[in-house]
Order: sequence, then structure tokens, then C-alpha cells
Amino acid sequence: MTNSDSNLHDFTRHDVWRGFKQLVPISIFVVAFGAAFGLAATQTGLGEPISMIMSILVFAGASQFAALDLWGTQIPVVPLAITVFAINARHLLMGASLYPWLRHLPPAKRYGVMIVASDANWAMALQAFNRGQPGFGLLLGGGLALWSFWVLGSWLGLHFGSAISDPKSFGLDMVMGCFLLAMAVGGNKNLRILVIWTVAASAALLAYWYLPENSHVVVGALAGGVLGAVWTEKK
Repeated sequence: MTNSDSNLHDFTRHDVWRGFKQLVPISIFVVAFGAAFGLAATQTGLGEPISMIMSILVFAGASQFAALDLWGTQIPVVPLAITVFAINARHLLMGASLYPWLRHLPPAKRYGVMIVASDANWAMALQAFNRGQPGFGLLLGGGLALWSFWVLGSWLGLHFGSAISDPKSFGLDMVMGCFLLAMAVGGNKNLRILVIWTVAASAALLAYWYLPENSHVVVGALAGGVLGAVWTEKK
């Protein structure tokens, strides 16, 4: 490993703080969805302590909303676990995409930076690495920003959730999608990337139309990930 390669894996508190500040603008919109979850948790009958513990430890919006749909006096533990795993299965591919850089970190640091991995900070970190720039400050700092604003939003939703009961009515559900689209457009542009994105999008759409709810997330990610693994990029 050369010195320049080593620099990609080093990160300091300053790098983490800079990553935190860089993700704050997108994190602000996460507050609205955290508030919607807090309100939904209240309406489901979930107590404040359990709701906050869920947001602090799980930190996965779609999975937490899915858990609320299955919550009741008799909690179906196995279907609940399978549903949450399926929705979050894309994190397996996130970790795989970052493995060329993660493998140089000690295990404690490796799992420490990935514990707050989310769509936005993963996309920005991967883009930084592909440009030959350090990305772990973005991954960890940005993840902490997203996590803290999600927890804040959940708390606000538990107490003042009626103010933003439906974020979609304000178009806030499009923010993350537009952000990730911008990351994809700003990344590498070649035939391989175009085909991979096209296959992933097509597979996700077909799954959305014909397969059970939330399965499009897994199907699209697996289709693009498998094709990317088979069709490797020439160095």
C-alpha cells in the first residue's frame, strides 16, 4: 500500500467534523421524517422510551415504519425480523462497495464507521474515494449528522408531531431521492455504469409493480450489485 493509498484511510476528528457539517443540509430534511415516525409511534401506542430507543439503536426510517405496521399486542417476531432485514439488505452491498478501503482499517474502526452508514453519507463517501480523496470522515461525520437529526426528529414527533404529520404533502419524500440521483449523475460516466444503473432501476420497478411491498429495494440493489461484481471495471 503506497503512502497516497494510506492517506485515503486516515481520518481525524477534524475530518469527521467536516463530514458532519457537510451532511447537515440534507440532515435537516430528515427531521421531518423523524417527526412523522414519532407521531406514528404515538398513534400505534408505542411508548416514548421504546420509540426513542428504536430510533437511537436502529436508525433506519423505512424499517422502523415497517415495524410499526406489524406492531400490536401479539408481535410477530419472525416476520418482523425478516421484514427489517429485507429492507436493510442494501447495507450489505454498501459495505461490499466500500470494502477496498474498509479492509485497511482495524476491525474496531471498520465497524465503527459503518454503524452509522446510510444512503446519503455512503454515496458521498464512495464518490470521494472514487475521486481519490479520503471518505471516512464523510462516512462517519455525515452518519452522525443524519443519526442525530433523526433522533431529534423522532423526539419532536413524539411531542409535536401533528405539525408535520405527512411529510409527503410538502414534497419532502423527494429530497433524498433527488440527492442520491445527483450523486449518481456526478459519479463516473461510462457504459458500464449506465448499464448497471439501468438494470438496477428496471429490476426495482418490476419488483415494485409485481412483488411484495418493499421488495423492490432488495431486488434493485441485488440486480445492480451482482452485475457490478460480474462486470468488473478495468484498471
